[in-house]
Amino acid sequence: MSSHSVGGEGNDTHDDDALGEDVDGSVREDSGHNKHGTDEHGPDEHDHEEYADGDYAKGERCLVIHPYLKSAARKSDNAISRAPEARLAEIVGLAEAIDLNIVATEIVALSGLKPGSYFGKGTLERLGAIVKGRDVGVVVIDTQLSPVQQRNLERAWDCKVLDRTGIILEIFGERARTKEGRLQVDLAHMTYQRSRLVRSWTHLERQRGGAGFMGGPGETQIEVDRRLIDQRIAKLKRLLKEVKRTRELHRKARRKVPYPIVALVGYTNAGKSTLFNRLTQSDVFVKDQLFATLDPTMRNLELPSGKNIILSDTVGFISDLPHELVEAFHATLEEVLEAEVIVHVRDMSHPDSEAQKADVAEVMKGLGLDEERINDAMIEVRNKSDLLGADEHEVQANIVRRADSPVVLMSAATGEGVDDFLEAVEAQLSRAQETLTVTLKPHDGKLQSWLYTHGEVIERHDDEHGVHMTVRIEPANARRFEQLKAQS
Repeated sequence: MSSHSVGGEGNDTHDDDALGEDVDGSVREDSGHNKHGTDEHGPDEHDHEEYADGDYAKGERCLVIHPYLKSAARKSDNAISRAPEARLAEIVGLAEAIDLNIVATEIVALSGLKPGSYFGKGTLERLGAIVKGRDVGVVVIDTQLSPVQQRNLERAWDCKVLDRTGIILEIFGERARTKEGRLQVDLAHMTYQRSRLVRSWTHLERQRGGAGFMGGPGETQIEVDRRLIDQRIAKLKRLLKEVKRTRELHRKARRKVPYPIVALVGYTNAGKSTLFNRLTQSDVFVKDQLFATLDPTMRNLELPSGKNIILSDTVGFISDLPHELVEAFHATLEEVLEAEVIVHVRDMSHPDSEAQKADVAEVMKGLGLDEERINDAMIEVRNKSDLLGADEHEVQANIVRRADSPVVLMSAATGEGVDDFLEAVEAQLSRAQETLTVTLKPHDGKLQSWLYTHGEVIERHDDEHGVHMTVRIEPANARRFEQLKAQS
């Protein structure tokens, strides 16, 4: 990377404090006019090229910016807060995930936010000089910009600007492979785009007439665009409703099969797909890259005891995951709610591992998993042990030995700790088992055999009234047994 300034090194703090306001102290960024009373973008806004979503090329030269409020940084000075350098590294990884050519990076400390342009005047000009000097075509900013801020920055710098939500949506748009995945991404993208019509169009002041059902005379182009997007959103929601119904049918079908579900969750790039592939001998795409895989995958896995489970690899989480994506992918993420065991895969080689753990817990709570449910069903996998130094590896091994809850130190890449992990899954499934007491007719050999196959018979005695059995069995199998008994 060609450039990297931290904090006030590039006059960030100085610029924002001293130059973000006009001489009289009033903020001008949100007014749209300069001190002479004219539009600050010139007399004709159409002189500026407007940039639509996705308007960039592979390999385009990119400036990546991580801005942060100095006051917020002081308030969040705790063990699990992220350092600005770590946040910058993450947003750089997101930009690289869509093949942008990173030519400069900046960490910008801010005293306050400007409503019209996010940055103060001095910082805006300094960053603009970098954009011009490095021939930058795309600027990625690690924050959520308002539509007006995004439009004004694109005009000031004459290049495409992507905020954090925008770049994550671009990645999801590229990576989604299944029909369901594409529908979910399209819905999230349309929802995001609808709020940004104000910035992307040069023809908003034009009015168009037409028949009543087309909006009538005097309907502005922005109203037409918004109506068309609303129609598209409504259609996508209908299609996703069908997806949700289909997924529920699949879940009902799986409930009839006596296999418990074990779901892998974790921060993006924590190694879930690598672990999934090692356990199931699958070929799910794996790359040292944020959001390398999006579409959920399920495979059958036989445990050492001979018990079968369904292993589910879900989409990775990330801090500040756009709410549009959380809502759109809810049908996919609901798979976690059905799991008997939730495996949280963590990258212990990452400096922000603790903060990532907190982010994953927050997303799971948003799905409707309460803390008690998470604690009861969770196995924590401390992954990438092969990337730890000897001393840190020993520290982690001691933490695992002393842990009260199920924790495994392992490397999905080398296979270290896989046996321990499988034992932990078996133990967790056993803890979740129910004790079932049943009386069967002597000639019900099929049901008796089924209980011996799918449960652990801990007591049995036969008398003239029938066969009395006490069986330790998983909840899914208990439900299946009741169905079989009702049908017999």
